[in-house]
Amino acid sequence: MTAAPPVLEVRGLTKRYLGLTAVAELSYQVEAGSIVGLIGPNGSGKSTSIDCISGFQGVDAGEWFLDGKPLHGLRAHRIARLGLTRTFQTVRAYDELSLLENLCVAAQETDGSGWIASLRRSAEVREKEARAAARGQALLESVGLAHYAQAPAAILSYGQRKLLAIAASMMAHPRVVILDEPVAGVNPTMVRHIESVIRQLNAEGVTLVIVEHNVDFIMNLCNRVVVLESGRKIADGPPGLIRSDPRVLAAYLGQARAKALASASH
Repeated sequence: MTAAPPVLEVRGLTKRYLGLTAVAELSYQVEAGSIVGLIGPNGSGKSTSIDCISGFQGVDAGEWFLDGKPLHGLRAHRIARLGLTRTFQTVRAYDELSLLENLCVAAQETDGSGWIASLRRSAEVREKEARAAARGQALLESVGLAHYAQAPAAILSYGQRKLLAIAASMMAHPRVVILDEPVAGVNPTMVRHIESVIRQLNAEGVTLVIVEHNVDFIMNLCNRVVVLESGRKIADGPPGLIRSDPRVLAAYLGQARAKALASASH
């Protein structure tokens, strides 16, 4: 049986800054319906790589594809319209707008409406707005924020802002969502809630790539884990194998501690 093509494929991604190589020839695939973790020590190139893939930074080399369609060379809004969306480490929200209005703004960024049509309030625009409001309300329900739909985003806690960002990333019915540090800085109860939300989205058919420093969170949630060190991929596999990979242990703990840990386990 022929394996299904990956929904997202990255080939040879390379990014340099003034001679410093931040990401070097990074390649990996993401299968449809999976949750893939992207981890590594500080400075390993995780954030840079997803900034490149989502169109927020240029690259020096490499190509990447969504459902076989090339995304390299496209600007961020075009990539989002084609089905690859993301969240950011720094949560962005319009505090003076309600949660539902925030999600409708997110929809406008990817729905392709021209400014002239928007000013004229054409029937097409009104129909898109109605669909966005219905979609936003459903997503607020799914992330547990429906009772705040009409409240200003300013009232949200940091963890709730993370949930709003996840909902916003879903407004365009994406094929793949990249979550950048979705549980960084939130309390353990909210971590469990966010994990539940991610699992539910995945069960509904959403494919996710998660960049996160919380390794336990990644290992418990992801089907596969890609590990970076100094801009290079050093491991790629299921969590069970990644946990015991000597290259991964050395990257996080240092060579001496990794060897000591390996010796103690035998």
